[in-house]
Amino acid sequence: MCCFVGVLAFLGPRAAIAAIWIFGDRVELAFGSWWLPLLGLLFLPWTTLMYLIAWQPGGLDGNWDALLIVVGVGLDILTYMQRAAAKSVNTAYRRYG
Repeated sequence: MCCFVGVLAFLGPRAAIAAIWIFGDRVELAFGSWWLPLLGLLFLPWTTLMYLIAWQPGGLDGNWDALLIVVGVGLDILTYMQRAAAKSVNTAYRRYG
């Protein structure tokens, strides 16, 4: 079950960003180039997804948009922490188990 949650946290936002990018024009309008969303897709997928959700044609507007982006940053940090924790548990199990 833990591995399923880890895989979902890893692939979920990337699949959503890819679908938004392929089937719509929101990514091009929000970022203006292709390399910044690509970096976001690779390294900060939750933040990029929350930015795409919060973005409006006039740009970011208000505290709720900023809150969504902060939540995305927090989810990215939690995802990386989960990977590090799973790796350390697996290493300790191999060492002592």
